[in-house]
Amino acid sequence: MPSPIDTAFQALKEDFDLLDDWEQRIEYVIDLGQGLAPMDEADRVEANRVSGCASKVWLAVRPGPEGTLAFAADSDSQLSKGNVALVLALFDRQRPRDILDFDIRAALDQLGLPSALTPQRANGLNAMVNRIRQAAQAALA
Repeated sequence: MPSPIDTAFQALKEDFDLLDDWEQRIEYVIDLGQGLAPMDEADRVEANRVSGCASKVWLAVRPGPEGTLAFAADSDSQLSKGNVALVLALFDRQRPRDILDFDIRAALDQLGLPSALTPQRANGLNAMVNRIRQAAQAALA
């Protein structure tokens, strides 16, 4: 039986597969960001900033229901906000072990996302993933 993360990834992959070119895919990612829940101003602190991103990205983590992790995020860039929304579509309210067991880098490669981004944006996406994985590791410690 696939995990909830696998199921969420398959849905994203199906959406990406319906789009003809990278311009449409980037627009889709930006649309994901527009659907991101507003972040509480109290979470827009330096401790929640994701270093390594071309723009300002904030990512806050809290315990969620039943041992899951709940994330809140925002960015001052539409594309970065979309990138973090895409990652949260997979990982928000998931168990730390499931987050760590899922090969997010291979999944993003299947979507072709890192290669469609500038190197600086791809580094930022990687930094977002690293922050989430660190939170999952800390939750298990």
